[in-house]
Amino acid sequence: MGLRPLFDDMCAHLADDEQWAVCAPEPFPGHEDFTLEQRFAHMPEVSDDQRLGDALAAADLLSRDTGVERIGVLGFCMGGMYTLKAAGTGRFDRAVAFYGMLTVPRQWKSSGHGEPLEWLGRPSPTKVLAIVGGRDVMTPPEDVAAVRALGDRVEIAFYPEAEHGFVHDPARPAHRADDAADAWSKALVFLA
Repeated sequence: MGLRPLFDDMCAHLADDEQWAVCAPEPFPGHEDFTLEQRFAHMPEVSDDQRLGDALAAADLLSRDTGVERIGVLGFCMGGMYTLKAAGTGRFDRAVAFYGMLTVPRQWKSSGHGEPLEWLGRPSPTKVLAIVGGRDVMTPPEDVAAVRALGDRVEIAFYPEAEHGFVHDPARPAHRADDAADAWSKALVFLA
């Protein structure tokens, strides 16, 4: 739900340890001071054109300024939802969605939001890894089944006991250290 030091640290880790060029677009430009509640309330005003436009611009920047040929996209939660949508653009070689919402939450729905499953269903060369927790209410079994039905383009790493947010923030009650380490390992191999 926005850039913060945790994500700055992740970007630095990926850049330093993996030797990757990394860019993290702000999902709430001009509203960085919003509280979490304000961000949730603002979501119906956010559009795919804006957020995917930022992801595509970041990909173009990395490609142009660093000469990177293969571009991946990675996101958590809302960022995971946009990662799934970005995979449908065909611009990215690989996409990793950590517990990305497979359908837009009811309270966020607006004409500016397409469904992640519809984006994923578009013809695209992008390979996708969806990291999913079995106890995540944001990725219900019927949505996971719909992703499985998409075929080989989408791989699912499924953690049956995991809740939403089990990987990215060790301070969260949902964090599962062993599952998080395994998920990160799978993501890094997938993106390499």
